[in-house]
Amino acid sequence: MTPSAFTAPGRFWRGNLHTHSNLSDGALAPAEVCRRYRDEGYDFLALTDHFVGRYGYPIVDTRPFRSNSFTTILGAELHSGPMANGELWHILAVGLPEDFAPPAVPDFRADAAQETGPAIAERAVAAGAFVAIAHPQWSGLTLADARSIRAAHAVEIYNHGCAMGCERPDGSAIADLLLTEGRRLTLIATDDAHFTEPDHFGGWVMVKAEENNPEALLSALKRGDFYSSQGPELRRIDCDGEALEIECSAVTAVTVQGAGTAATAVHGLSMTRARIPLERFRASPFVRVTIRDAAGRRAWSNPIHL
Repeated sequence: MTPSAFTAPGRFWRGNLHTHSNLSDGALAPAEVCRRYRDEGYDFLALTDHFVGRYGYPIVDTRPFRSNSFTTILGAELHSGPMANGELWHILAVGLPEDFAPPAVPDFRADAAQETGPAIAERAVAAGAFVAIAHPQWSGLTLADARSIRAAHAVEIYNHGCAMGCERPDGSAIADLLLTEGRRLTLIATDDAHFTEPDHFGGWVMVKAEENNPEALLSALKRGDFYSSQGPELRRIDCDGEALEIECSAVTAVTVQGAGTAATAVHGLSMTRARIPLERFRASPFVRVTIRDAAGRRAWSNPIHL
């Protein structure tokens, strides 16, 4: 039951999976977006502009901006059909082919006649993409909405742009409800950067792969060989059936969460290890780990299914 991120071969590569350029509603050209992430020490980036007719349904070709130490994955933020609140779906798709067929969505207006959110998510997965339910709190996503996206690999547990722009960054409530129902989902932290406010370099994934190339990274994402962070490092999680043993960079809190009210936290100063018994989680189908450092920054493991 040890998460695969800590047993898979390779090393960790840092990347952002949700980013915008001036080919949709971002402020910077794709080349400059890629340069900034590269020069900030990121290993890879997915540029995911809004896939609507207003912008020409862009799947931006970022291959010219790759180098020996930095790579890119093609993708887009897909939109189609109304959610329960009547607003347009936002579905993150990383690893899309350039010829992915667009929906009939000319602008940011939802229409019941459009392809549904679940249908476009299924098409993206069938085309080879890693698909995530984007910013559930910001979108006003209902549990019924989230349940309907059966093809999703992941939920955004943290969206930095939504933290900076409206204080609605969280996806943990929706993710935990789906996990409690038995869904096998992973958890990603992203920027959703537009570079119109301080919405960048605040949330990322650490992907374990043998090579920093799009194919290896996508395969690792789909397997769940990663964790998410705002800064702290998760270095090891072991589960022996009786307790979780956690190793990390220096933090002030280590919390294990499960279904319902099941949670246990350990607090201290400059903690790099914690052992948390699983007795509290005997009725939970999963557990996951959140660590928090002295600056309030968090890192999140993927769920461990018990």
